[in-house]
Amino acid sequence: MVIFMVPNKEILINKAMQATGLSDFGDEWFFPNIDVFIKSLNTQARPSSEGYFGAEQMIIGALINRLRHKNLIKMHPQILNEKVDVKGVLTGLPRTGSTMLHRMLASAPELTAVKWFEAQNYTPLEKEEYNNPSQRKDLAKVMLSFMLEKIPHLMSIHPMDIEQADEEVIILGQLFSSSMLESTYFVPDYANWLTNQNPGKSYSDLIEILQSLQWQDPSRKNKSWILKTPGHLMSLATVVKYFPKAKLIMTHRDPCSTVPSYCSMESALYKINTNNISDLDIGNYWLNRLSYWLDNFIKIRNSFPEDRFVDINYLDLVQTPQKIGTEVLKSIGIKDDYFTKEMMKNWINSNKRENRQKHNYKLSDYGLTDETISNKFKHYIKTYL
Repeated sequence: MVIFMVPNKEILINKAMQATGLSDFGDEWFFPNIDVFIKSLNTQARPSSEGYFGAEQMIIGALINRLRHKNLIKMHPQILNEKVDVKGVLTGLPRTGSTMLHRMLASAPELTAVKWFEAQNYTPLEKEEYNNPSQRKDLAKVMLSFMLEKIPHLMSIHPMDIEQADEEVIILGQLFSSSMLESTYFVPDYANWLTNQNPGKSYSDLIEILQSLQWQDPSRKNKSWILKTPGHLMSLATVVKYFPKAKLIMTHRDPCSTVPSYCSMESALYKINTNNISDLDIGNYWLNRLSYWLDNFIKIRNSFPEDRFVDINYLDLVQTPQKIGTEVLKSIGIKDDYFTKEMMKNWINSNKRENRQKHNYKLSDYGLTDETISNKFKHYIKTYL
């Protein structure tokens, strides 16, 4: 049997430099993260031939983005004068309606968010004209088509559109400092190691990247940001520090629904990259991982004033989305005028759940039961549901 291995960091760094003709990565704080990630890839994820190629290209692509970003800052230092105003940061377990709420809020004319095509390539390509990211959009369309070819039912699980708001977890993943990597590859050792690292530099870099995205798109002038990533659960203290004026908006849903739904999504993602992981492995890992995220969040949340937080129940969100959207906008200081209400209404009407295929999954596929999940999340359920 052929065993595929991802090459060491130095080989991939050289490939990124050769591809760009650049060599300045700025602060190389994230280089040790790459070492741990590659080791975990090679010892735990057991990539298939496609997974091996995908992991190598992902790492090289992330390094290329970093090189181009630092070069862009050198060429246009005024980028660092951009004022980034983050009004709200959404978080919560995956599959709790946070994507729906995020995109609905981002439709408000006073708000902006990272778009899917920007998350994949946050820096202009080599010959890209200012304020014309058509090349990146074309590349994003190819990437999305490939994903849908490999996972035809992905849109029923997590709808994607290159122009819609998406998660900055993808950007943080390219700094090898987010849950994106453990959500794409089965790398428990890397994930556990990352849990014990200080995420401050990754969030500092994220702000610089938001400055760049703001500068790249003049239509964002005078707009505020709305961010969203379930992985913020693991970095609450850092989020509060780096976004001191932002409300922390948390979506809540019964874990007996969210955990198996997320396991179904992870099963689809993992199996693009490896043939050697079972649904039972996935169920066991993510049951414990998601529980850990929430326990960590609740413990740290209790040390901050409650008025920093806005709690949203999933059932309320899906039953009365515009009402909930209006309430959240008000909580972050955005007027719910006629135009804003119409923009949200248009988004809701264009993105109804019934327009997508049903997402089918079963608890038993992942070795889970309602009782097991309820016991694991009993403190969370008692506190928020």
